Amino acid sequence: MRAMPPEGAEALRFRDLISPVLSRFPMVERPAYHVHFKKKLAWTLGVLVLYFALCNIPLFGLGPESMDMFGRWRAIFAGERFSLTALGIMPIVDASIVLQLLVGAKIIELDLTTEEDRAFYQNLQKLLVLLFSALISLSYVVGFYQPDPAVASKLGVSPQFISFLLFLQVFAGGMLIYFLDEVVSKWGIGSGVSLFILAGVSQAIVTGLVNPEMEESYGGYHWAIGVIPRLFQIFFMPESVGLTGGEMLTLEFLFESGIIALLTTIAVFLAVVYLESTRIEIPLAHSLARGARGRFPIKLLYASVLPVILVRALQMSIQGIGKMLYARGITILGTYDEWGNAESGIMYFLQPIYSPHDWIPALVATPHEAWEIALRICVDLFFMVVLGVVFALFWINTTGMGAKDVAEQIHRSGLQIPGFRRTPATLERMLENYIPKITVMGAAILGALCVLANMLGTVGNATGTGLLLAVSIAYSLYQQIASEQVMEMYPALRRFLGSGA
Repeated sequence: MRAMPPEGAEALRFRDLISPVLSRFPMVERPAYHVHFKKKLAWTLGVLVLYFALCNIPLFGLGPESMDMFGRWRAIFAGERFSLTALGIMPIVDASIVLQLLVGAKIIELDLTTEEDRAFYQNLQKLLVLLFSALISLSYVVGFYQPDPAVASKLGVSPQFISFLLFLQVFAGGMLIYFLDEVVSKWGIGSGVSLFILAGVSQAIVTGLVNPEMEESYGGYHWAIGVIPRLFQIFFMPESVGLTGGEMLTLEFLFESGIIALLTTIAVFLAVVYLESTRIEIPLAHSLARGARGRFPIKLLYASVLPVILVRALQMSIQGIGKMLYARGITILGTYDEWGNAESGIMYFLQPIYSPHDWIPALVATPHEAWEIALRICVDLFFMVVLGVVFALFWINTTGMGAKDVAEQIHRSGLQIPGFRRTPATLERMLENYIPKITVMGAAILGALCVLANMLGTVGNATGTGLLLAVSIAYSLYQQIASEQVMEMYPALRRFLGSGA
């Protein structure tokens, strides 16, 4: 009989084959010494400045009829449209999600507590980022970015060559963002992905607050884009925008003036801070050291805001297919306007609610029946609440955050719940009463809050999703900065926690 290969031999052979290739990829080395807090802060700010500089470098050879795949999701996935940062953080997010799910589901067997497996994990993630960057860049050039014939004529080359140059620029920009993320993760504070999302949303909010430029708006008059200059016009120069006392009380005016958007932005900020600080703490005691007690916190947002990103990424992918087909003259799934918003077909119903202009009849640019608008709202709620809950449960169960995995971690650390037997099964039963229910509750609240914020509008069109992400990231960044400062003040604590010499 033919001898069967030992278990794991195929995986080992695959790893041995791919490791030499992965090890040749360029990478940012981790510091071999403790990096001072001020130096970390300098690296973080330096990367942020460079990121904004890349956002202002336009793509060479891009035609005026080109479309942006991200559309109004731009603030969520970072980057600036039609620039070197057109891909944003999408390749990094896709690669991270796919790899974590593969490792969490044990499809790829890795022990991330060992240095060798951690290095292999990071190199494998780099390969996935490279593949996703190439794939998304290709989809951009094929379906959304059109070469400029005038540029091709001046250079004496074909439009296909300009498309190839566009592919190279978009791909190179995506890889640059990945390396900037590595610099922040290894030499700075937090992660580059979170930093870029926070930067993009913050820029949108600040611009939406103070931008004095004029645009044609309510009643055909020219209003300031920023909420603060717009309110100055309303209260001090009402005749310049054709307002009377009666018009200031109408629903259309309240939305168009930005008052509702400003109040919504403030309310969402306070709501997310409250949700982030809401938690249940399970008391723990050490089985050997008497008097040594602690608590295991289970936050209301246990799965964080990741389900929001996953759902929006799914919706963006669906809309991306519709836009790509429409750009090729295929309208079977729906048609789009010049800003990339679906106007008809199934893509209209699958498109999220972005602002009051999508559901208030008096503000809707393209008229739709009441039942069509209602159905679109219901579909958006289904995506954000139901699918958000599904993604949240799937995520915690495949990334070591489920009740069973957490129970084993607590048991290995020598801790137990006072008054209960010290067994993993006992801990698991106790955690099963909390973790799944809190995960469902937090994901559902977050999804509903996101849709509600979009319906009421936000300052600078940052979207409710962008606000949720920005506030959550800012809250986490604040905690990391506070932790870094404590480590600098107490070096002995830093050595005890293994944060460096």
